[in-house]
Amino acid sequence: MTHPDRLRIVAVSGSLHRPSSTTALVAALADAVARRQGAEIEVIELAEVGPSLAGVLDRAELPASAERAIRAIEGADLLIAGSPVYRASFTGLFKHLFDFVDQRALTDVPVLLAATGGSHRHALTIEHQLRPLFAFFQALTLPVGVYAASEDFAHGRVRCPAVLERIEAAADRALPYLGRVPAPVRPATF
Repeated sequence: MTHPDRLRIVAVSGSLHRPSSTTALVAALADAVARRQGAEIEVIELAEVGPSLAGVLDRAELPASAERAIRAIEGADLLIAGSPVYRASFTGLFKHLFDFVDQRALTDVPVLLAATGGSHRHALTIEHQLRPLFAFFQALTLPVGVYAASEDFAHGRVRCPAVLERIEAAADRALPYLGRVPAPVRPATF
């Protein structure tokens, strides 16, 4: 049951696998914010929703589970979006999921960005791929993104002290942006 007065955090993992370091990372970010401010957390895993997106081109054709995921994203007070890096970008199904999100639904919504990859060479994916995607939605991408490489995880959890510290910094820096009332959206801004 959702509580209208509590922060709604929706964490989207663009990983196509379970277990997933990307899911572990976005969940850790959601938990860090929730520790600072009471919140309800919903984690959307592309590994679960993704197969129902394949071949669908119109939102009206989405199965109920995928539509619920889209509505959760559109209703988030804080969106945490993370993807593993594939060929220097986010996963294709991650992008396809956001193709169904209404272009006005994320206007001024704070978005905390995250990515995972095989090495730290892909850390700029947050800046070069994820930020532009959410700029299209006129979302408020938060200043601290979190990248973690495979070596930063152990037993399905973030274990690297530097990454854990960055998660805490991202949560701290997110707080001033939560609970703000967005400005009215005018059609001319799209």
